Amino acid sequence: MIEEAAKLITHSRFLIAFTGAGISAESGVPTFRDKGGLWEKYKIEDVATPEAFKRNPGRVWEFYKMRMQLMKNVRPNPAHLTLTELENMGILKAVITQNIDNLHKMAGTKTVIELHGNIYSVKCSNCEYKENLLETRKLDEFLMERRIPKCPKCGSFIRPDVVWFGESLPQETLQKAFKLAERADICLVIGTSGQVFPAAYIPYIVKDSGGYVIEINLKESGITPIADLFLKGNAGEIMRLLLRKVKVCLKNKKC
Repeated sequence: MIEEAAKLITHSRFLIAFTGAGISAESGVPTFRDKGGLWEKYKIEDVATPEAFKRNPGRVWEFYKMRMQLMKNVRPNPAHLTLTELENMGILKAVITQNIDNLHKMAGTKTVIELHGNIYSVKCSNCEYKENLLETRKLDEFLMERRIPKCPKCGSFIRPDVVWFGESLPQETLQKAFKLAERADICLVIGTSGQVFPAAYIPYIVKDSGGYVIEINLKESGITPIADLFLKGNAGEIMRLLLRKVKVCLKNKKC
């Protein structure tokens, strides 16, 4: 099936990737729903809802600062880097991710749609103020501050600029992702449970538009029933193998 997947990728006119927590697990980023995942240690309703922030913003920030601190030492793995290489080759057109870990951008991928936000971005809970702490180089200073962060413009509490449970995805971002999915003839689905909507509609849109779905995962997911090919295993290993096969196809022009 690797050969078949490589052939499809080589001849694709508009390849996209749709990624979830599983692609970053190999980098040491905890997943959410798997055994030992974050939702076994924390309750969603305590740290990842608008109501939780209103009730106890300090508790929410304790959770997100912990994750920011963890992410400081995490680096992209071969799966992220392979997607970047496919983009540089002109084959991959975009990565649409459910992850907030910033690893696709760190790997060098240029066209990244972050459906659920970015772990290093913050915004005011009241006004339009936004800031990416990596870009402004204020991350270390931010993590050291013990007080609940406040907006420099209006004084209201700052919150993580991520999509919490019970919140809608930013419509502009979602529509951009949907339009990419409509154009795609192949969608690489990597490491997602396929259980979080509306993000999980992406592969369905590709399929409904006549495209192929290639899934790479350690186990079957909500996407598996519509996948044309299911490649079971570690994302990094499979992506590197796929890349080698694609390069052979391009070199020999026989695939």
